[in-house]
Amino acid sequence: MDTTAGAQHDTSPGRDKGRGGRGGRIGRFVRSPLGWMLTGMVGVGLVSGLTATGPGPVPVLGAAAAVAVYWAVMRFVARRPTPEIARRGAGRQALLGGAIGLGFILVSTLLISAFGGYSFSWAGNGFLSVVWSAVVAQLGAAVTEELMFRGFALQALEEMWGSRAAVVITGLFFGIAHLSAPGASAWSALAIAVEAGAMLGASFLWRRNIWFVVGLHFVWNTVEQLLGIPVSGHTPEGLFTVDTHGPALLTGGTFGLETSIVPILISVLITVQMAVRARRGGGLLPRRSARH
Repeated sequence: MDTTAGAQHDTSPGRDKGRGGRGGRIGRFVRSPLGWMLTGMVGVGLVSGLTATGPGPVPVLGAAAAVAVYWAVMRFVARRPTPEIARRGAGRQALLGGAIGLGFILVSTLLISAFGGYSFSWAGNGFLSVVWSAVVAQLGAAVTEELMFRGFALQALEEMWGSRAAVVITGLFFGIAHLSAPGASAWSALAIAVEAGAMLGASFLWRRNIWFVVGLHFVWNTVEQLLGIPVSGHTPEGLFTVDTHGPALLTGGTFGLETSIVPILISVLITVQMAVRARRGGGLLPRRSARH
C-alpha cells in the first residue's frame, strides 16, 4: 500500500471539514476588517491601560509598545502594509500636524479671551517639571488614541463602508469614549465628535499618515494643558491658571475648551478644507471601491 496516497486519502476530507468548522470561521473573522480592528484596538487599549498613568517616561514607552502592537496586527493579522507609520518623513509630518494643532488652539483661545471668556495668570509651578509631565502624558495619549481610532477603526470601517462613513462613525465613537471624563455630558460628547473626531479623521484621509494626526492631537492637548485650560474635563497642572467669565457656551466651562462654540466652528472650517484636499488628492475611498 502506498503510504503517501493513503495519508492523502485519509486526511484531506477531515482537513476540508476542519477548514469549514469553528477554527476556519474564527480565522476568517479575525482576518476580516472588523476582526483585525477589534484585535488591534484591544491590544493597543491594553498597552495604554497599563502605561498611561505610569511614572516618568512610562507613557512614552507605552506609546512605543503600542506602535509595535499596531505593526504586528497589521502585518500578521490584517496582512496589509503600514506606510501610515513609516519612519521616513515621520518628523516632518508630525511637525506639520503640530503646527495646525498649535494654530487651532491659539486662535481659539485668543478669540475666547477677546470676548472676555478667559483671563490668565502665571501659576508659579516648576517650568521644566510641568512641561515634562504634560509632554509625556499627552504624547502617550495621542499615539495610543490615534492608533486605535484612526489607525485601526477608521481604516477598517473605510474598507467596509468607505471613507465618509468611517469618519462619521469613528468621530461619534471618539465622542462617546470621552463620556467617562469628569463633567462629561451629551453636549461634550457631540462637541468632541465634531471638532476632534471629524477633524482628526479628515486629517488622516488628507495625509494618510498617523504621525501627522498624532502631531496635531499631541500639540492640541499639550498647549491646552500648559495654558491651564481643562483638557476634556481633566485639570492637570499647567504653567498658567485660567479664570473663566461668561457663559459655558463661550468658555467651555469646567469641561474645557472642547465644549466652547468657538473651537467647534473653527474645527469645522479646518475639517472642510482637509476633506476637500483629501478628495482632490484621491484620499477618499467610496463604498463601492472598498476592499473586502
